[in-house]
Amino acid sequence: MYPAEIVEPMKAELTENGFEELLTAQDVENQMKESGTTLVMINSVCGCSAGSARPGVLMAVHNTPKKPDHLTTSFAGFDYEAVSKVREYMLPYPPSSPAIALFKDGNLVHMIERHQIEGRPPQMIASNLIAAFEQYC
Repeated sequence: MYPAEIVEPMKAELTENGFEELLTAQDVENQMKESGTTLVMINSVCGCSAGSARPGVLMAVHNTPKKPDHLTTSFAGFDYEAVSKVREYMLPYPPSSPAIALFKDGNLVHMIERHQIEGRPPQMIASNLIAAFEQYC
């Protein structure tokens, strides 16, 4: 498990911008029962990917009129129970962190895996998400 002092600032980058933490399997189950759209950001300490993913996600939700009904996050390597459960909902995609998933009524409708984040600027990630928001939200 990563030390809290490393993880907390990275969590705060999202929670201070309206993202709700999913910390347990039950939190994930409850969220997936909600109607509407849910964005799940699997946060990570990986600087090369998460350093683009977090700003990209924030750029997307702050720069489009259509956005998910629910903004949520869990931290890989820290919120083990929740991440394990949300990854079940992300199947058939393999575990990946960071990762960004959009669900509609509990069903996966859009997925961005780590390999689609690595080496890409936040603007490219935001554009991908905004297109998904336009389609599903």
